[in-house]
Formats: sequence, structure tokens, C-alpha cells
Amino acid sequence: MCLRIYVAGYGDTLRSIASKHETDVHALLALNSRITDPDQWIDGTHVRLPARANAPRRQLPLPLCPVPDTEYPEHWIPLTSLEDMAQTEYDVLIVGTGAGGGAAVWRLSEQWGENEKRIGVVEAGDLVLPTHGQNIPTFNTARFEQFWHNPLFLKKIPIAGSFSGPEASLVDGYFSEFIALGGQSLIWATTSPRMDDSVLLHFPVPAQEMARYYDIAEQTMSVNAMYARESQLQDILLHRLEKQGFPDAADLPMAVDLNRSDYGLVHSNVFFSSLHFLAMAMNRRQIDLAVNARAVRVEVEKERAVGVQVMSADKQLHLIKAKTVILAAGTFETPRILLSSDIEGRAIGHYLVHHSMLSAAGTVSRKEFPENLGVAGILIPSANSRPYQIKIQGPGSYFWYQFKEVPLREHWDIYLHATGQVQPRYENRVMLDRSKTDEFGLPGLLVQFSYSREDTAVILQMSQGIQYAASAMKTAVTVNGGKLPYGFPGQEFHSMGTCRMGFDPDTSGTDPYGRVHGVSGLYVADNSILPASGGTSPTLTTVALAIRTADDIVEKMD
Repeated sequence: MCLRIYVAGYGDTLRSIASKHETDVHALLALNSRITDPDQWIDGTHVRLPARANAPRRQLPLPLCPVPDTEYPEHWIPLTSLEDMAQTEYDVLIVGTGAGGGAAVWRLSEQWGENEKRIGVVEAGDLVLPTHGQNIPTFNTARFEQFWHNPLFLKKIPIAGSFSGPEASLVDGYFSEFIALGGQSLIWATTSPRMDDSVLLHFPVPAQEMARYYDIAEQTMSVNAMYARESQLQDILLHRLEKQGFPDAADLPMAVDLNRSDYGLVHSNVFFSSLHFLAMAMNRRQIDLAVNARAVRVEVEKERAVGVQVMSADKQLHLIKAKTVILAAGTFETPRILLSSDIEGRAIGHYLVHHSMLSAAGTVSRKEFPENLGVAGILIPSANSRPYQIKIQGPGSYFWYQFKEVPLREHWDIYLHATGQVQPRYENRVMLDRSKTDEFGLPGLLVQFSYSREDTAVILQMSQGIQYAASAMKTAVTVNGGKLPYGFPGQEFHSMGTCRMGFDPDTSGTDPYGRVHGVSGLYVADNSILPASGGTSPTLTTVALAIRTADDIVEKMD
């Protein structure tokens, strides 16, 4: 027989040991024949116990709390499988998580609170970054640019081989999409001006209503002009511009949270991305989100959207049912989904607009500035008489940086970046390329694009405007033949217009609230609905309109 040895403690008897170990005292007497009295104190004595004896039980003074069943997350954001989403009918299903899609899910969550409505979101991309790239401490400017140019995330869309028109000259170029949770908001420059009134005249939205939604978007995105305000470099360059013909030059408005963390409220992600929208929504209510979920087509019954066919990474097709669908997949992907769904309004995919682009660098002498240099972030805004904006940043690559020391230099580069108005024309478009398919077996995309004579005239104006602004700041730039080279079409991430909003289905893809003409319960909320561009960065306007679209959905559902 296998035995165990127990050393008796102070005050122990054979009877107390038998009680502790839940065994019979007579059995212990038989195993320990040298002990004849079961009630004798035997502290220090080695007592033999049967192997089957249980360990002593401790009596706790309070009952144990039950351990709850816990599901441990695998990611930094809650995810739902497509299999589970296919078992639910959503009140609203949102396709895409860029600025427009994020704004829509946030506004729906804010308006509905914790009611019984179900919101689902599907995203074609994966979990790439947990915040805007410029918030990542291991990124510097060069490393960040290398990262987002990775073809794993940045998908190029080829331009058609030939196109000619009476007022068009074809130029080589490329268009692209950044496919990830958060979309291009993970890599955007956060420049957030309002569009000029002369451009908003082309929008089918009352001016007062547009101003109201701009207010909401700016507050939610922490848009302000404080990033470079009162730095020595900023003040001196602004003063030079104002004196030399640019009185409207101003501190650059940016979506940046410059508040400090205080009393437990954390402000650590300075640069805004759509992930802020998702966080605000998910911390308020239940949101079902699936990534690596490619929307294939919108299902329509009796001229009403009833759901979306979505393909998983392993090529399995799922029907996600919904009473209302919001397409926010971007200027290229949203019309692809509509065209693949046989929703072929005359304007869908057409009127593609993007900003023409010019960049230049001038230098300033360090001797002209006080010791505490600081950074410069200036906007010369788009206006009726100036169909382009100029963004001015510096010094060098130190407009944002982490864990580096700015070196002492005799001269610093100041960068001037201009984006110009491009006319919305029917012949500029994105279309399905059925001769080629992607890894999911879906038709590819082709862009047909050219500049008109008016567009090239704006490019010439931009070149002159950059030179004038550089000269005003005493940062003259080098030019060849009096002109600056301009960027390829699509090089600026400001594509828009392919589902433009308007009243006439022949010239617009959606109505003034983003509802697709002819299909109930189907909305668009991304850059593709912008009917005009001016020279202004479009993200703030897209967010404002997406919030307005969400409000329209809430009003109709309630």
C-alpha cells in the first residue's frame, strides 16, 4: 500500500488529523501502532496516511464569487464573423470604414444611443494600423511613406490606354485606393478647410444646413488651427505673405487633438483618423464589424435594397441582410459595387474629379529667424478668384516627428503644395474592366481621365501662385522655363464625383441626401458624392455630408 507522511502540528491528535484528512481514526490507529491514544497530543510526530486520503479542507469565512464566463478578444477592436452577421438582419449596414463610413456609423450611434437598432459594418481591408500612422512612435516621415506605399494596402487602378476629346490632352497617371480598416484616413494629412462658398453653390444643399454640418464635423474631429500658431517660423512667414499680396493666408486648419490628458481622460492620438469614429461608436453601443469582407453586390428586390453579398477572405459568399445600406467604399469601389449590382444610372462612375497637384520647395536662412524656430503650417485657401489652395509646411521633414532632435542648420526647406480645381466632365470616369478579374473573381477597374483646357489653365495659375507665394516668403523656388512640373493625375488622394449628388438622375448618381436614384434604402457616403471640388481638401466636406446622410436615415426610421 502506498502511504503518505504527515507531520503533526501543535495540538494535533490522531483524531483531529483523521478529521482534517477525511479518513477513519481506526484506520490511522492501525497504520500508526505506536500511537495508542487517538486523543493524545502528537505534535512533531510523523503520521502515516493512506494514499487515498484527501488534502485538508480549509473553511473560508466568506463564499467564493462565481467566475464569469469570459470571451477573450484576439484584436484591438471587436470583430464579428461574416457567418454570424449573415444570421442577423441589420437596420443599417455600412460598407467601408473610411472618413465617410466612419462618420455615418458614429452619427447613427450617437443619435440612437443604446436602442434596439442593429448596425453592421463590413470592410474589405484588414487591421493595418490601430491609429493614424503619424501617431505611431516608430514612424518617421520616410518610414511612414514607405509603409503606406506598400502594394499590400495601396492598390493601383490602371488608366485607359487612350482617350481623346476636343478639349482634352491625355497624360500618364495613376489612381489608387488604400484598402484597410480606416481607409485613407490612416494616412491623410488631416488638412480640414471648409469649401469656398463659390464651390458650395454647386452643392444641392442649403448653405445654412451645410454650415451646421461643418460645425458638427469640426467639433467631432477636433479641427482647429492651433498646430503651428505662434511659432516664430509661422508668424514671420505669415507676416511676409500678408504684406506681399496674400491677406487671406492663415494658420492651417487640421484635425488634431492638442488637448492634454487630464483626470483620466486620455488624449494620446493627436492626428485624427476614422478609427476615432469607430471607437466613439463602439464605446456607446453594440456594432458588428467584419474585416477582410469584400462587398460584391447590393441585393435589390422591388427597387429596394435588402442586403449586400459579401465575400470572405477564403472566397465564401455571404448575404448580409439589411433594411438600409450605406456604401462608403470610396470613389472607385462604390461605383464598382453599384455597376456590379446592375444599378446603372447614367451618371454612376462618371464625372470623375481629382485635384491637379504641384509641389515645390524653397529655402529660408536660419539667420533670419529667432532661436526658437518652431514649425510652419499655413493655408492659402481656394477662392472664387483662386481655383486652387496652397499648403505651406516646414521646416524640412520636421512638421511632425517623434523622438528626434531637430538639427541646427544654416538653411531649411519650406514646402509648398498646391491642389487645383478640375472640372467635372462626363467623359472622365471609372468603369468595369470585364476582361480582367481580381483574386476574388470580380471584374477589375479602369480609369478614363484627361485634363481639359480649363484644367491645364488652372495648373498654370498654380505654378505662378506657388512662385508668388514663395517669393513673398523669401523662399524662392527653382523653376524650369518659368513652370513647375505637376503631379500625375491621381497622385493626389483627392478623387471624387463618381456618384455625385444632385436632383437630375441623368447628371447625378444620388439625391441631395446621398440616396441612390431609383433604389430605396440605398445611400452613398464617401468622396464620390461631391459634385464639385474647387481646390479644397475634401475630407471635412465628406464627413459633414455623411453625418447629414445619417441624420436623414434616423429621421426616416424613427
